[in-house]
Amino acid sequence: MKVFKFGGASVQDAEAIQNVAQILKKYGEGELLIVISAMGKTTNALENILEKYWNGEEYISGIHALKNSHTNIINHLFDSGSKEQFEVNADIENDFIAIEHYFEKDLERNYNYIYDQIISFGELIATKIISWYLNHVGYRNKWVDARNFIITDQRYREARVDWKTTSLLVKRQIPESIKIAPILTQGFIGATTENHTTTLGREGSDYTASIFANILDAEKVVIWKDVPGVMNADPKKFPDAIKFNTISYREAIEMTYYGATVIHPKTIQPLQQKNIPLQVKSFLAPELEGTIITADDTKIEVPITIVKSNQSLLSIASKELSFITEKSLEEIFKCIADLNIKVNLMQNSAISFSIVIDSDADKITDFSNALGGNYKIRHNNDLELITIRHYQTEKLDAFLQGRNRHVFLEQKSRTTIQLLMER
Repeated sequence: MKVFKFGGASVQDAEAIQNVAQILKKYGEGELLIVISAMGKTTNALENILEKYWNGEEYISGIHALKNSHTNIINHLFDSGSKEQFEVNADIENDFIAIEHYFEKDLERNYNYIYDQIISFGELIATKIISWYLNHVGYRNKWVDARNFIITDQRYREARVDWKTTSLLVKRQIPESIKIAPILTQGFIGATTENHTTTLGREGSDYTASIFANILDAEKVVIWKDVPGVMNADPKKFPDAIKFNTISYREAIEMTYYGATVIHPKTIQPLQQKNIPLQVKSFLAPELEGTIITADDTKIEVPITIVKSNQSLLSIASKELSFITEKSLEEIFKCIADLNIKVNLMQNSAISFSIVIDSDADKITDFSNALGGNYKIRHNNDLELITIRHYQTEKLDAFLQGRNRHVFLEQKSRTTIQLLMER
C-alpha cells in the first residue's frame, strides 16, 4: 500500500480539489491512504480568529467569512440545488456551529489547549468536503477521523505520539478497510487518551503520513507540493535553484533541521526506520518524477541554501560578569526545555551565551522573566538565519558580496556555515 499527502496549497480552492481528483484517478490505484491538510490559508484564518477571541475582540465575523469561503468551494464542486450540495453544506455548517459554541462555553483558559481544539477544524472540514467530492466524481473512498488512531500525550501544539497505542489502533482497523476503498484522513491532528484533540506541530501533516506509513509498512510515501521536488534553495528567493533527483534520509533530516520547509522535520525518521522511500512530486506537473528520498547516500555536488526569516538573537550574561559555567548552562537549558523553545543556533563565550530562536514575543518575555534574576538578557529581532550546506568558499564569497548586511553571528563546520544577519 501507499500513502499520499496533499498540503494546503494543493486543495486551496475548487479547481485545486478537482486537480487532486484527477491525480488520484491516475496515480492513486490499489491500497492507498490519503492524508490531507486544511485548505489554503485556513489555519492562518483560524489562528487569527482565536487571537481575537483570546484578546476579547470581535471574532464572529471571522468565523462567518471562513465558512463562506468553504461554502463557495462546495458550491463550485457540486451541482446547484443537488442533494449532495445540501448535505455537504449541512455537514460543514455543523462544524462552524461547533466552533462558535466552543468559544461561547469555553472555561479552559489554557491557550495551547484551546488552540488545538479550534485549529483542528481546518483539517476536519477540508477532508469532509474532499471526501464527498471524490465520491461524487466516482473515486470511492472512506473518510476516517485521524483522532481515532493518532494517540498522543497532552503536550498541546507539539504533541508527542504514543506509538504503542497508535500502532495497535491502526493495525486493528486500517488494513482491512483499505482493501475495500482508499482511506482519506486528516494530517496534523491527534487526540489524547481522554479524547482531547491535539496537534503535532505546525505543518505536521507530513509527519502524519509518515506515522501511518511506518505502522502499515507502506511501499512508499508521496508528498504532493507546488514545487518540482526537493530543491537546493527556495526557488521563490533563488531563481537559479535546481532540483535533486535523489537525496538521502540523512541529507533530508539536515535540511529540515535547518529550516527547509519542503518537508516537516519529524517526517523522515519513521520512514528511515522501515526503509520506506519518500517521493516529493508536483501536483502542478504530476507526470514529472520529482525527488526520491532513500537510504542511499547520494553525493551532493551543489551548495544547499536555507533561509529562515523572523529570527531573534538572545544573548545571556551573568549580572556579575562571571564566567558562563556548566552550572550556568544547566540553568539556561532547563529554561529552554521548560518553555519548549527550539534553538536554531547557539554560541558560547567566556561571559555570555547566545541562542537564535524563531521570534516569539511571549516566549522571549517568559524566558527573560525566568532568568532575569541572575542574568542580563539582550535581544535583537527581525533577523535572518542563512544556512549553507556543502558550501564552496568562492561561491560563499560571491553570495556574501551580494548581501551587504551586518552579520551578528557566524558559525562554520566542515560542511555547513550559518550566518545570522540583519534583514
